[in-house]
Amino acid sequence: MIFSSLEFILRFLPVFLLVYYLVPRGWKNAVLLLGSIVFYAFGEPKYVILIAASVVVNYFLAKFMAGRQGKISRRFVFIVDIIFNVGILVVFKYLGFIVTNINRFAGTAFIVPSIALPLGISFYTFQILSYEADVYKKQVPYDRSLIDLGAYILMFPQLIAGPIVNYREVALDMKSRVMKPEYIEEGLQPFIIGLAMKVLLANNLGTVWDNVGTAGYENISTAFAWIGALSYTMQIYFDFAGYSLMAIGLGRMLGFTLPENFNHPYMAVSVRDFWNRWHITLTRWFREYVYIPLGGNRKGRIRTYVNLLVVWFITGLWHGAEWSFILWGLYYFCLVVIERLFLGKLLKKLPKIVGWLYTIVIVMIGWVLFATESVESTLVYITRMFGFYGGTDYLDHIGSVAALLVCGAFFATPVFTRFMKRYGKSIAGTIILVVLFWASVIALVDTVYNPFLYFRF
Repeated sequence: MIFSSLEFILRFLPVFLLVYYLVPRGWKNAVLLLGSIVFYAFGEPKYVILIAASVVVNYFLAKFMAGRQGKISRRFVFIVDIIFNVGILVVFKYLGFIVTNINRFAGTAFIVPSIALPLGISFYTFQILSYEADVYKKQVPYDRSLIDLGAYILMFPQLIAGPIVNYREVALDMKSRVMKPEYIEEGLQPFIIGLAMKVLLANNLGTVWDNVGTAGYENISTAFAWIGALSYTMQIYFDFAGYSLMAIGLGRMLGFTLPENFNHPYMAVSVRDFWNRWHITLTRWFREYVYIPLGGNRKGRIRTYVNLLVVWFITGLWHGAEWSFILWGLYYFCLVVIERLFLGKLLKKLPKIVGWLYTIVIVMIGWVLFATESVESTLVYITRMFGFYGGTDYLDHIGSVAALLVCGAFFATPVFTRFMKRYGKSIAGTIILVVLFWASVIALVDTVYNPFLYFRF
C-alpha cells in the first residue's frame, strides 16, 4: 500500500485517524504501532516477522548497551548491533550481487540466491542504526518501552521511504505529545501538495521515460534523449519529494514534526549545493554517522578525500545492488572533489545562472546513470544525448510533455511553496488544495500507472 493510492486515502487513513484520535493518550503509540504493522503487511506480509524481530532485538541490544559502564563492553555491544543490522541488509539486498560478482571475477559457479527485497529496508535500517549509535554515544537514553521504540521505528508515514528521522527529533513527542484537531489541518496541506506532485506530475512524466525505454536507447534521436532525461529528472523529484511531503503531512496529523527532506534542489548552483537540498535526511545521516566518525575534514586534505570516497561509495551502494549505482556515487564523489579543489570558488565568482546550468546538466547526466539498467546502457544513452542524432521521434511526445515540463519547472521553484505558506489558510489557498486533491483522486481512478521509484531501494 502506498500513500498515493485510493485504498490508503479513502480507507486506511480515515479509519486509522478516527481510532487514533479517539483512544486515550497512553494508547496512541500502541495504536500507531499496530496501524503501522497493518500498513506494512499490505505490501510485505511475509516480512512483518522480520521487521518485528528486528525491533525486538534492537530493543534488547540498546538496553544491554546502556547498562554497560565500561567503554570496551559498550563498544562490543555496539559492534554486535552493527553486524546484526547491516548483516540483515546485506543478506536481503546485496547477497545476490555479491555472489554474482564472485562468480564473474573468480570463475566460480555458486548458485545466486533470489531473495525479494523487503520494502523500506534501507530506510528503517539506517533509522535503527542512528538510534543505536546515539544510545552508544549517550546522546539519548535507551527507550524503556518496547511499544514506543517499535512505534518510532515502524511509524508508517516514514517507514517505507523516509524521511530518515533521528530518535532525538521525536523522543519528546513520542512520550508526551498533546493532540490537537488543528494538526489535521496543518498536515493536510503538505499531504495534498505532495499527493498532487506524485500523481499529477511524477506519474505523467514517468510515461515519457518509459516510452524512451520502449523505443530503445540506441534508436532515439538526440532531441528525444534530452526530453527523456529531463522528464526523468522531473519525475524522480516529484515522485520522491511528493512522497516525503505526504509523510511530513501524515506525521503532523499524528502529532509529530518530521524533518524537511527536500529544499528545491533544482535551484542549486553547484553539486554540493544540490546535495544540501536533495534527500536532506540521508545526507545528514551520512555526515553524522559516517563522515564525521571517520574524521571528517579534521585530519588533513588526503584523509578528507578518503572519507568522502567512503561516503559516496556507500551512498551509491545504499541506493542499489548494481555497479551503475556505485558508479553514480563515485560520479558525485569526483564532482564534489573537483568543486572543493577549485571549481566551487570559480562558480561563486560567475553569475548564478552559470552555476545553475552547470548543476542541472550534471544532475541530469547523473539521473541517466541512476535510471538506466546497466553501465553499457548509460553509455549508449549519453552518446545519444551528445551525439547529434537526428530524427522526428520527439514530435510524437513534445506536445503532451511540454505542458508537464513547464509545470514541473514552475513547481520545482520556491514560488508555489511561498504562496501556500502565506495564503494556504485563505479562501484561495483552500480552493487550490481542494482542486488538487480531487484532481489527484480522479487521476488515480482513471490510471493504473502509479509506481513509486524509491520502493526499489
